[in-house]
Amino acid sequence: MFGLSELAIILIVVIAVIGARKLPELARSAGKSARILKAEARAAKDEEAGAGTAPRVVQGEIVPPGTGTTPPGARAADAPDHR
Repeated sequence: MFGLSELAIILIVVIAVIGARKLPELARSAGKSARILKAEARAAKDEEAGAGTAPRVVQGEIVPPGTGTTPPGARAADAPDHR
């Protein structure tokens, strides 16, 4: 009977004979798939590297409610709207 290597050779010959017209198309689509996979892997790696940075902290001033102070350029909540 046939061994593993003989069956592999027969399978390759059958695929080449039957699918000779489809082989270039299959090779092109395999190449496109490989490029897409590589680009997605690179994007995921870049995203992972960017996520490791510490969040930016913005210092602010806390004004307790009811003190009557309004930040510069802002209107008080109870001020009438005169537009």
